[in-house]
Amino acid sequence: MPRPATPHASAHVPRAAKEVTYTTDRLLTVDEAAERLGTGVRFVRRLVSERRIAFVKVGRHVRVSDSVLTAYIEAHTVQPARRVRSDYGRAA
Repeated sequence: MPRPATPHASAHVPRAAKEVTYTTDRLLTVDEAAERLGTGVRFVRRLVSERRIAFVKVGRHVRVSDSVLTAYIEAHTVQPARRVRSDYGRAA
């Protein structure tokens, strides 16, 4: 006697809707991103390959959003340390 066909287990699990956000942000090439950061192309490619910045694949081309680059710059900006001089203002 043949067994009744059972649907695949994943057929009953509804797929979660992907959250898609569209921006009017400019997509920069790796060369443009490197120029904006003041670094070489190799550094930007390393950031992409290590997944340290978000990027967009357009076919086989890699693009970096302008806002992502701005956020990276802001996140890695180090504020100067304020040094307090204890003897400042004393006359010798």
